Amino acid sequence: MSKVPAWLGQVGAELTRMGERLDQRRAEAEEADRPVPRTAPDSVPPPPAYAPSVTAKPDPVAAIPWGMRVAGEAAWRLLVLAGLLWVLMRVIGAVQLVVMAFAAGLLITALLQPTVAWLKRHGMPRGLATALTAVAGFVLMGLVGWFVVWQVMENIDDLSNRVTDGINELKRWLLDSPFHVTEAQINDIAKTLSDAVGSNTEKITSAGLQGLTVIVELLTGIVLAMFSTLFLLYDGRKIWHWTLKLVPAQAREGVAGAGPRAWRTLTAYVRGTVLVALIDALFIGLGLYFLNVPLAVPLAVFIFLGAFIPLVGALVSGALAVVVALVTQDVFTALMVLCVVLGVQQIEGHVLQPFILGRAVRVHPLAVVLSVAIGSLVAGIGGAVVAVPLVAVTNTVVGYLRAYSADQTLPASPVREPAPSPSPAASSSAPSPSDEAPEAPAVAPAARPAIAEAGDGRE
Repeated sequence: MSKVPAWLGQVGAELTRMGERLDQRRAEAEEADRPVPRTAPDSVPPPPAYAPSVTAKPDPVAAIPWGMRVAGEAAWRLLVLAGLLWVLMRVIGAVQLVVMAFAAGLLITALLQPTVAWLKRHGMPRGLATALTAVAGFVLMGLVGWFVVWQVMENIDDLSNRVTDGINELKRWLLDSPFHVTEAQINDIAKTLSDAVGSNTEKITSAGLQGLTVIVELLTGIVLAMFSTLFLLYDGRKIWHWTLKLVPAQAREGVAGAGPRAWRTLTAYVRGTVLVALIDALFIGLGLYFLNVPLAVPLAVFIFLGAFIPLVGALVSGALAVVVALVTQDVFTALMVLCVVLGVQQIEGHVLQPFILGRAVRVHPLAVVLSVAIGSLVAGIGGAVVAVPLVAVTNTVVGYLRAYSADQTLPASPVREPAPSPSPAASSSAPSPSDEAPEAPAVAPAARPAIAEAGDGRE
């Protein structure tokens, strides 16, 4: 019995040693499973002699030439602008009638607004001045349109007879000409034209139906233009102030300065163009009247309207007058009409436009031709009429904003010394600060000529 405790003690000691060995093995296993941190070697062995040399690759941005990077930066910005213009053109095309009516109202407002201002300066209320000016302007334009239609209806029979006589005269001239044209060939041409008209009767009928739609749209546009003119004449300043609230605050000051200059440019363009068109229509109409060309008054009105499309309008209206003179009279009369038209247009281009418009609306002839072509492609005749004043106004606005931006980047002018305090007697008679006009912001001397030149709408 005395050996049992000793045996139990040995068994306990053996179990304790076994537990210690198990703990030691578990710790060793965990140590073996733990990742060993890699340490950089003290030295990297050199590559063998037979290994090819590999140069380090440069940064991809640095590998692109500077010019290509600049071209890429400019290209994606141009693509964004092109996309914006495309969306804008699609929107304008969807509401073309409203846009053209508002543009017509804006041009009529630029023509009538000086009359409203003159009546206001002579004591007439703004509402009454606006109503009188608008009614007088629209009545005058309606009377001119009625007079043209009346003249055409009065002379249409005589013109038809003269056109028939002219065609017969042309036929006799072709038969006697050295081109060896036979009567059978002329009859074949006439038969071909007649067959073409007969085979296209459906198209002509559909064109007539489309003409009715065009008349409805024209009347709608006239009504919209009249309402636009009335509201622009009466509330133009309020509309402009509301528009300024849509501009970001950082750019509001520059836009507020460019707006009045753009309006002065538009007003100078419209009034100058109307005056030049009146002179052209008057002198060419007198020439047609003295040369006994029929429809002299409607042709003069057409020449007046054509003057609103620079270069192209004068060419088309003058060519129409020459063709009417050739068909209704003779070759000598047509040559005389051509001389009259060319003479008046030369006086217009070299005397009237430089003297009347001056440098207020200076646009290069190439810009005029391109703008008229683009405007006619986008919106037809209305686009051709609006294109040149739009380019002139844009030129004025860009010139002013460029000068304004250059002025903002100049260093601030030095602070002036404060004026000496006035004597008590002088201070008692001096006006209060609230009565004084606010002082204009100081402009650096180097920037004043640029702002003055861009601000008057001459560039």
